[in-house]
Amino acid sequence: MAKPFDFRKFAATLSCGIALAWAACLAMMFRQGTWILDGKGQPIVTDFIEVWAAGRTTLHGAAASTYDPKLHHAAQVAVAGHAFHGFLWWHYPPFVLFAAMLLALLPYAVSFFVWVAATLAPYAITISLLARSRLAWLIACASPAVFINAVAGQNGYTTAALIGAVVLNLQARPILAGAFLGLLTYKPQFGLLFPLVLVVSGRWRAFWSAAAVAISLIAASWLAFGSTTLKAFAHFLPLASQSLLVDGSAGWKKLQSIYGLARCLGVSNSLASGLQGLTFVACAVGLLWLWRRAISFETKAAALSVATLLATPYAYMYDFPILAVPLALLWRERPFDRVEFVGIGAAGLFLSIYAFGILVAPMGPFAAIAVVALIARRVVLDSPSAVPLHFPWFQIERAIR
Repeated sequence: MAKPFDFRKFAATLSCGIALAWAACLAMMFRQGTWILDGKGQPIVTDFIEVWAAGRTTLHGAAASTYDPKLHHAAQVAVAGHAFHGFLWWHYPPFVLFAAMLLALLPYAVSFFVWVAATLAPYAITISLLARSRLAWLIACASPAVFINAVAGQNGYTTAALIGAVVLNLQARPILAGAFLGLLTYKPQFGLLFPLVLVVSGRWRAFWSAAAVAISLIAASWLAFGSTTLKAFAHFLPLASQSLLVDGSAGWKKLQSIYGLARCLGVSNSLASGLQGLTFVACAVGLLWLWRRAISFETKAAALSVATLLATPYAYMYDFPILAVPLALLWRERPFDRVEFVGIGAAGLFLSIYAFGILVAPMGPFAAIAVVALIARRVVLDSPSAVPLHFPWFQIERAIR
């Protein structure tokens, strides 16, 4: 008698192969001079060059100049060794310059490798702890977003690790969870919904811990870099918002949000902003409803994690390692069934379509919505009395099964 098809084993094997393929691709690209350094040994212009240039500038005592687009671009040109056009602005809070300075102490290529490895490790560990599985990190690393983040030398691993650390510690260690949330203020667009959830669930220790850490980081940057840098940052933010969101200087196709998708389709700024605002409200209302009901913490935390991606207008493909957080939480609650594996495959397909250039358009929102659908299904299945038996989803499930 033939054994039934094992979806879990198949998914684990496939994920392992994909993760190893990403590593092989990076090694081959580096050897061919298409990653980190070119054939002449000069830095390739990717997002990491802005980090290293900002650190180098700060080490020379000119931290405030990182918020001057012209001066910062000139610093990047000096690092690259040739002129180039592009929008690689430093729009992080001043306290991130501490990390940039440390990275700038190393040679560029070494710094790039160290950055990717040092951020990938906590990401992998956090996902494994969330899922309570030793193999979870390998499966999480199969995401195309993980590969894109490594190519660009971006901070998606760090963002995902911090969000994962918040929800991992929120129940048993709220003060520690708040500390991680305070660190997440380095990309404040991903922390918009956390205060709402903390307040509605009465988790005040986490709330005040996050506030204390955020204030401490601002104070530390003020002491280290002076008020001029803080003023430069405050002056720069509206300029960056105007350029990146309203004018689309980096391109609408790269912006992986509802706003970016709408602008890519030719929608005006006001209407796209309205659609993004409705998405934020929908996320907030949905979280308020979930966090006030007798639903498992894993499901609530998964919803919060994926909502951080949908709620913000400013997200790129390298931010989508965050999707591993809600999936790890769902697995922690109970292993995936066949329908959920199909949903996860759909999310991965959306990311792959963008990663491989099959369709250079904002596909991230579709991947996030696929995960939202999995969470909604969990809520439905765990509360059968709340949904009629003729609910269309069950018809879809029968077809998949």
